[in-house]
Amino acid sequence: MIKIICVGKIKEKYLEELIKDYFLRINKYHKLEIVEVKDNEDIKIETSNLLKVLPKNSYNIALYINGKTYDSLEFANYLNNLFNHNANINFIIGGSNGLSPEILDLCPTKISFSKLTFPHGLFRGILLEQIYRAFKINNNECYHK
Repeated sequence: MIKIICVGKIKEKYLEELIKDYFLRINKYHKLEIVEVKDNEDIKIETSNLLKVLPKNSYNIALYINGKTYDSLEFANYLNNLFNHNANINFIIGGSNGLSPEILDLCPTKISFSKLTFPHGLFRGILLEQIYRAFKINNNECYHK
């Protein structure tokens, strides 16, 4: 299972539609769940909220501005290899304060999609699109270009 664990709710209707579209597309390949925790100005409270929903038997990936970058083919290969060793993968998206060192320490992998800052909902859509693209690439299906 893939879980997208994120701080905050989506407020914009068009982003909800984008996320729903890719959610349905990904579920044709692999079970996907999106877990939202309440955002808070206090990162300690956000950390506590994340820890409550973070499964113990999963591989955690932090979406982190200083993480490793991949192109789409590398990301697809990375995910494919990860699924060979892990049944459950969590992608963790922090709130406006980022992720605490405590959460980052639970993530053997930290991935950056860019040095740019994105709105929370838009980034969630970008992540889902890249996961979908990875499944299409790994199944040799037309979509990538």
